[in-house]
Amino acid sequence: MIRFSLFVKLLILLLPLTFNAMAYEEATYSTVYQNNIYEIRKYSDRLAIQVNYTNQNSGFRKLFNYISGSNIDSKKINMTIPLTQSNENGDMVMQFFLPSNFTKKDAPAPTNNKVKLVVIEEGYYAVLKYSGRLTNKNFDKNKKNLREKLLKDNIVILSSAINAIYNGPFTLPFLRRNEAIFRIDWKNK
Repeated sequence: MIRFSLFVKLLILLLPLTFNAMAYEEATYSTVYQNNIYEIRKYSDRLAIQVNYTNQNSGFRKLFNYISGSNIDSKKINMTIPLTQSNENGDMVMQFFLPSNFTKKDAPAPTNNKVKLVVIEEGYYAVLKYSGRLTNKNFDKNKKNLREKLLKDNIVILSSAINAIYNGPFTLPFLRRNEAIFRIDWKNK
């Protein structure tokens, strides 16, 4: 009974740390289809900062520095969710989406030449939501499940897998929101 009581107290203390994602802006989308495994979302154009990297921490640090004021205007920019990671042509790519009030014309240029402003064009994305630890093994398992289901449903995959991360590193695994995503060719099936 004492162990359970300690667990509950610890959980109550840690819960506020796990809901930080709720305070951040998220890219808007509409859900156009949903089944018991995945959903299809339609996103409009989105502005992001992007870096190619070999070490995960160095990719994150470069993007975090940009939103912390290491840009041509020395302007601090609110963090948004999710942070995305993908593998494109053998290069690891990490992206932060910029808040919706920015356009490519008024977003401050990066001072680090490895950080690029990019527009993610509108399109349809298949998304499988999952919780648990933020590991490659967990992502790979969910990415594989999504790919298999999409192929079974005759949906054409147009991109490599995207790992979307919504919570900070101290969020309890069972409360985490992660997503495996593929850009797809959607014809209102």
